[in-house]
Amino acid sequence: MITLLVVALCLVGWLHKGRLIRLVGWPFLPRMAASPPGTIRFAVIGDYGSGNLREYDVARLIKSWHPAFITTVGDNNYPVGAAETIDKHIGKYFHEYIGHYRGSYGPGATDNRFFPIPGHRDWDTDRLRPYLDYFTLPGNERYYDFVWGPVHFFMLDTDEREPDGATVSSPQALWLKQGLGSSGSRWNLVYAHHAPYTSHTVEDVTRMRWPFKQWGADAVLSGFYHVYERLLIDGIPYFIDGTGGGWVSGFGEVDPHSQFRYNKDNGAMLIEAGEGQIIFRFINRKGKLIDLYSISRTQR
Repeated sequence: MITLLVVALCLVGWLHKGRLIRLVGWPFLPRMAASPPGTIRFAVIGDYGSGNLREYDVARLIKSWHPAFITTVGDNNYPVGAAETIDKHIGKYFHEYIGHYRGSYGPGATDNRFFPIPGHRDWDTDRLRPYLDYFTLPGNERYYDFVWGPVHFFMLDTDEREPDGATVSSPQALWLKQGLGSSGSRWNLVYAHHAPYTSHTVEDVTRMRWPFKQWGADAVLSGFYHVYERLLIDGIPYFIDGTGGGWVSGFGEVDPHSQFRYNKDNGAMLIEAGEGQIIFRFINRKGKLIDLYSISRTQR
């Protein structure tokens, strides 16, 4: 029995002054098969930048997927988006994906493979300045778009402090409407930190109920609420992916659009997109598949 205990401790860590120090993640994550030809694989993480063991586990989970790139749905740097914490809350875990990386945790990416959007926490210090100084992103860096394979990404800044506004009649919304309308990509994904619909105990952010489907979106991905939820509105899925490393919170009254809810552990989304199908998975930090949703299309 003692021998077995020693072996177990060697696998998960070692005891120091009565405290178990983790050396490798546990449990061991399954190997992810390569994506089919013509398919891109990427991760979505939200409300994650805490610098704690939960974020470490989720980062390790994401890296086990070998994604081409990582996207975020905001709140990248807790508690208030400060310059003093940004590298140890983001670069420490994801530096190898960040283009033009100048932090202290190792080499960055030759070409940027880390695409965040701002959350309200990121805005809380000097009007987003640490975030803007840390990342090199397209456009004005607060909201922007990019194309990777068959997917066109529209990355919004939904904070009320956004200079171009965050309402359906704002210049930012007009930019999105025009971009979606002119997109020739197979799939159009919209990222918006503040979720317009939720079953969380905190009320919905109703000012973000833009006509995403009418404008041409295929799915909307958000954070803000520290849960995972999938809703179906106007025939397209809305995902809340807010369990990337911060605390996990609770649900209240169930929204009638809600299709699936989970708040038992932290995790992240894995998305695979090809010409004919896009698959959305939510996987918890132990590597367990929690939810799967797919859309198939023969033509746009």
